[in-house]
This record gives sequence, structure tokens and C-alpha cells, in this order.
Amino acid sequence: MGPKTQRVYETIRSWIDSGRYAPGEKLPSERALSSELDIGRTALRQVLARLANERFIKAYDRSAYRVSGGNGVPTPSDLPAWQIYGSRRIYENRWVNLDLVDVEPPGVERFEHHVVRLHHVAITAVVDDQNRVLMLWRYRFVPQQWGWELPGGIVDAGEDPAATAARETEEETGWRPAKVEHVVTYQPMIGMVDSPHEIFVARGATHVGEPTDAEEAGHVAWVPLDEIPGLMSEGKLMGSGTIVALLHLLSSRPTAAH
Repeated sequence: MGPKTQRVYETIRSWIDSGRYAPGEKLPSERALSSELDIGRTALRQVLARLANERFIKAYDRSAYRVSGGNGVPTPSDLPAWQIYGSRRIYENRWVNLDLVDVEPPGVERFEHHVVRLHHVAITAVVDDQNRVLMLWRYRFVPQQWGWELPGGIVDAGEDPAATAARETEEETGWRPAKVEHVVTYQPMIGMVDSPHEIFVARGATHVGEPTDAEEAGHVAWVPLDEIPGLMSEGKLMGSGTIVALLHLLSSRPTAAH
């Protein structure tokens, strides 16, 4: 995708992300988009096809599109939440805190629940124009295992997670990613651990030197996305953030035309 089509892609994405076009709403016609965005119909269709493959829009008629979503899954609104009466910290250091939280679930006797509080984390999947993803092969002593990971790290206090994603990628790999795009924020072990994980994707990167984070550095490689399912089945991918980001990339790959 050339610079002009990439710009148009980012413009339509920004319309969707900002709510200019709400879930379920029709996009303007191809003729109107072509005129407003100053792009030919053929190039525009390439952009719309990518947006459709990435599930941001849906084709509903010949050359007509709607923003994905709108119907939604009904959300129950009458279920009682747990009552929280307070918490007390029983262990604390710069990396991990352990609290006992005084809770009362609906219909259950009140008790103290352990909650491990870790850091806010950002992880980045960088994909190049050959459909390869930037990864690190390294050793993790906790599971005593070698495996492939995506670059990522702790979000510093007051830091934008997107800035963390770009910074950690460069420090750990020596590659400076292009603009990072947020995919999802999730909790990897929601029942007992509080550690928000932010997943980002970048399309392309520039090599700027050797990795500067000696502790987190590993063997840097561009791994073909087609090889990811095999690495997953072999147990060679480590960390939930890596797996979530890679599953997103696999699910948003272009599909064959119907």
C-alpha cells in the first residue's frame, strides 16, 4: 500500500475511531469518498478491502459499506456486583504488590481475597511489507524455557502506552517502529492479578542500531506470519501478550475474495 492509500486508510480509520461514523452506520458512497479523499476508485477499493479484512467495516451491498458493530451482544444490566469494603497491603516492592481485599460476592459470605498488583505493560507486533513479524528468541528463567516473544515492557508513570510500545521495541530490538496503533487492552489473569496489558501493531520499522536493553535483549528476527500457527502448536511462543497480538494479526489477515 503506497503513501497515498495509507493516508486514506488512516483517515477512514480515524473517522471510525473518533465516532464520526458510528457502528452500523453506512459509509459514504465510493463516488463521494473518492471525491472527498482525492483518490481513484481502484485505489480506494484497495483501502476498503483492507478495512473489511481487518473487520473495521462490512460490505453489505455492491460497493456499499457499513461500520462494523451496531447490533451487538445484549449486556445484562440487572446483575449485582461484588461489594468491596476495603483492602490492606501485606507485601510491597518496586515490582509487585500483594493486597488482601475485603469482598462480599452476591449470595456468598464476606471474605478476604488475594490480589497481586503488577505493572501496566505495553507490547508491540511490528509487521513488515513481507508479512513478517519482529520477534525475540530469548530465555525466561521462571518457566525455564526458550521461546519467541514480541518486544514490550512496563509503562512508566505518566507515559503514554503508545510511547512505551515504540520505546521498548527500539530498546529491545534496535528497530524503530512506524506509527503504532492500539488493538486491545486486557488483563491476563483477571481473577487474581491486576496488570493491564496494552497491545499495539505497527506496519513497518526502521533499523537504527543494536539493542540497548541488555537485560531484555535476545536474538532478533523477522518471523514469517505463516509460521506462527506452527510455533504456537509447538509451544514456542511465550507470554499472553505475544499470543494475543499474534492471534489478532492472524485473524485480520486478508481473506480470499468471495
